[in-house]
Amino acid sequence: MMGRQDRDQRQLFYEFSLDEMIPADHLLRRINVFATAVLADLHEQLKAFYSDIGRPSIDPELMIRMLLVGYCYGIRHERRLCQEVALHLAYRWFCKLDLNDKVPHHSTFSVNRLGRFRESEILRHIFERVVATCMAGGLVKGEGFAVDASVMEANASRYHGKTPDELDWSDAQRQQRAVAEYLAGLEAEAQVQEGGDSRDGGSNGKPTAAPDRRSPKVISPSDPSAAWTAKANKRVQFGYGLNYLIDVEHAIIVDVEATPARTYDEVASTKTMIERTEQRFDLKPDWLTADTAYGTGKLLAWLLGKSITPHIPVWERYPSSDGMFSRSEFTYDAERDVYTCPNGKLLRTSGTVHDSRVRNYLSQPQECRACTLKQRCTRAPFKKIARDINEDARNHARSLKGTPEFERSSNARKKVEMRFAHLKVQHGFERLRLRGLTGARDEFHLAAIVQNLKTMALRLLGPPTRGARAAIA
Repeated sequence: MMGRQDRDQRQLFYEFSLDEMIPADHLLRRINVFATAVLADLHEQLKAFYSDIGRPSIDPELMIRMLLVGYCYGIRHERRLCQEVALHLAYRWFCKLDLNDKVPHHSTFSVNRLGRFRESEILRHIFERVVATCMAGGLVKGEGFAVDASVMEANASRYHGKTPDELDWSDAQRQQRAVAEYLAGLEAEAQVQEGGDSRDGGSNGKPTAAPDRRSPKVISPSDPSAAWTAKANKRVQFGYGLNYLIDVEHAIIVDVEATPARTYDEVASTKTMIERTEQRFDLKPDWLTADTAYGTGKLLAWLLGKSITPHIPVWERYPSSDGMFSRSEFTYDAERDVYTCPNGKLLRTSGTVHDSRVRNYLSQPQECRACTLKQRCTRAPFKKIARDINEDARNHARSLKGTPEFERSSNARKKVEMRFAHLKVQHGFERLRLRGLTGARDEFHLAAIVQNLKTMALRLLGPPTRGARAAIA
């Protein structure tokens, strides 16, 4: 006989324990062990940003826990997040909500994010507390770091971009937070330039750039800080660079930085992250690994000056043409500061530094015209060799390539790339929903916090059971 369920669900009283309903190996129960310790001083950090009078506000720990749930499970829209927390027992348990407790309204997150959370830099504080907990658990070795960047699509339409000459910010546009932040940055650059800085700036709403950087070709009117990019073989879009600095031992993210999706800014952020990690955690790696984009003479020289060995392929700006003499066939004499060509003629320099990077060494046109090797040397009237002002650092980095240490560190670099892959595949994080550089920074901090919490749960509590393993990955 077929059974049939016929039950009145209007029962008034239940014997129910929310804690007993959450499995012991559930992901949120595992990371709650560390989240509780990390958030222990949250109220103390935010105390100065709340009034002593008036009605009690929404508990900031509740909002932070809800955001962690959202970035852990790819629910980054606050409206949907509030709905999911109201329905999901495990989410309620992690957020310390009872069955009868009301979930905050979604608008509360915007108000606090743009106010107290951003002013107090609480997300940065929580991230650093997570890193300190990882260090206390022995997950950070501090010997080798890896750095890389990944493009995250901005919350801006790629079809509505404008050239700098087409931009004329209206009063309504200036009220938008992302636009106001961008224009404030331009005004700050203008003030620095007036003080004698080499950067060119202006307060007329037009984008400016340093002499060694290209001005943006296309700007988004809704999120002007985002870069117009086609990196990583993707479609052309507006994007931000998610920069991770990880300790290669257990792939712990020791620092994170948001930049426009431009190689120049991403490489420059490496210095910021290394210096900040040394200042905040007293951590300085023995070596750093990265891809070729980071192999600029400027960064390599800076790393060597910090006694950090650069396991980074050198970015060769001027590759040799087929059938022509390679650069290595021109011998440099450091004592006389000249190059000698394969025919024994000298290439000299005036000493002028071009583009803040190179000195040009030139041959004599009359000597080139009479040279029997000219067809294999240059098609121009004279030969020019551009030497990086940090060529000694580049040569040192070249000498490291092929060593066992270099090969091991190159393999370790894959760990930072896997961090980006897990973030996009497991967490569904490929497009930003907040605008402006500060909005990107907030989202990147939350993503890094969640990834580190999951790593701690896996490394310090052991692997989960088979049923929960997919959620931990």
